[in-house]
Amino acid sequence: MKGTEWYKADDVAEEYDSKRFSRGGRLIDRREKEAVLDALAPVEETRVLEIACGTGRFTVALAERGADVVGLDISRAMLSQGREKARSAGVDDRTTFLLGDAARLPFPDDHFDAVFAMRFFHLADTPAKFLAEMARVSKRRVFFDTFNDFSTRVVYNWLLPMGSRLYSREDVERLVADAGLTLDEASHDFVVPYGVYRKIPGAVAADIRSVDTAVGDTAVGERLASVSYWHARVPEYGTEIATDRASEAE
Repeated sequence: MKGTEWYKADDVAEEYDSKRFSRGGRLIDRREKEAVLDALAPVEETRVLEIACGTGRFTVALAERGADVVGLDISRAMLSQGREKARSAGVDDRTTFLLGDAARLPFPDDHFDAVFAMRFFHLADTPAKFLAEMARVSKRRVFFDTFNDFSTRVVYNWLLPMGSRLYSREDVERLVADAGLTLDEASHDFVVPYGVYRKIPGAVAADIRSVDTAVGDTAVGERLASVSYWHARVPEYGTEIATDRASEAE
């Protein structure tokens, strides 16, 4: 994985949220949580696995809505932050934080209702292996995001401490198919790169975000979007849904 040693450092974990999701970065946090919650809904009484859970911002958000969530990460420091966040939110009984390798998930097949990863695939050195493992342990849905190869992300990608793997739609479609999944839906966002939002006050970021969203709703904006959200399902789950709908219609 790119930047593994940097990511594991204690000081990185301590400052991770404040550096990325304060000021204008709050807009990023809000949008990403919205994307995860929409993709996995309804989550109440479901079993969910989060790959690369970091400080647990999605883990806790899902647990607050009734899901039982396992967060897996390679950083002990990040996991410690996640456990504290869960305790503070009063959902530590619904969350489990595990140190582990996403390429060798310690779970049986079809163990979770849904598996997702945010801010992960841009660091993946073997994305096919990771996605195959996510598909193996999910019995219904898989959700993840990518940074795009034809976007404003390219402009400053080389400046980042961990760099980024950038993907085309064809790359993702191939990964999804090779993992035995069916791609159901894709959405695209953030014509303006994340880095811009993090450097400016929230009020200014809100104005920029309004323009960003307006441009993003056009065909050109969608093509230039720096982030894509991918909704995939286990094929058998699609059959299950169709059978349930047929039964309801009778």
